[in-house]
Amino acid sequence: QVQLVESGGGLVQAGGSLRLSCTASGRAVSSIRMGWFRQAPGKEREFVAALSRSGGYTIYADSMKGRFTISRDNAKNTVYLQMDSLEAEDTAVYYCAAGRDLALPTRSAAQYDYWGQGTQVTVSS
Repeated sequence: QVQLVESGGGLVQAGGSLRLSCTASGRAVSSIRMGWFRQAPGKEREFVAALSRSGGYTIYADSMKGRFTISRDNAKNTVYLQMDSLEAEDTAVYYCAAGRDLALPTRSAAQYDYWGQGTQVTVSS
């Protein structure tokens, strides 16, 4: 069993930055796929970014490419989402997710087995 705890959310002005953290317990982040998703009010959960099990391959949603960066610190067993140039449309609850089986990152929420409780990000315009 893997437990995921997100932190780092908050209120930021448009154009600002935030860094979200996702600390895992129960399994090393270096042994599992990790991803970030988000859900805005009244909308479905959407893919943001993901990291391969090796840590060497990342994928991003098109609207986040160039603004968001996913990374991890194996020593801290933590995955990060650095968010720059934030826009009001980025306001959402951000969720960290982990997947057991596949090595490569995936965009489908259905292919992740463990989820954190979410952290709120609010971008004011």
